[in-house]
Amino acid sequence: MRTLILANGEEVQVKCLSCAITGGLVEPEGGVICETEYFHAHQDVAYPIPGLVILASKRHITCLDELTEKERLDYITTMSRIRAAQREELGIEHVYYFYNEDTTHHFHIWMVPRYDWMKDFGRSVESLRPAMLHARHELNTDENRKIVHNGIAALSKALNMTK
Repeated sequence: MRTLILANGEEVQVKCLSCAITGGLVEPEGGVICETEYFHAHQDVAYPIPGLVILASKRHITCLDELTEKERLDYITTMSRIRAAQREELGIEHVYYFYNEDTTHHFHIWMVPRYDWMKDFGRSVESLRPAMLHARHELNTDENRKIVHNGIAALSKALNMTK
């Protein structure tokens, strides 16, 4: 078991945070953006960037090549639907996709919107970490968290979830 502190300060003990989130044992702050038979999408509120979505496998795997054919189809279809909703509902022009296999969580991809304020950190994948840390430390305000939660609600609604 690992003890983790969630973005809202709550402490939880879990074997795998992804299992706990995708299995409904831990509710992500702001709720679920969308869910399919094989995948679960939520905002990573530890980094208060409107429209930052994590799309995670419900099955406890870590590598892309472990997905079944049905999971691969669901993955790309769901990711495409989320991306369209990011553009249409939140006006997000560009997204960086980040995926790593040496994670302690399930197979997942981060869909990180690129906002104008991020230009100060560069335009490569190396710019993501400093931009996300800036968001965590400088944008973690009640006002910005409301914007993030409104984004979650807009994406959820667009993806046929009820809020």
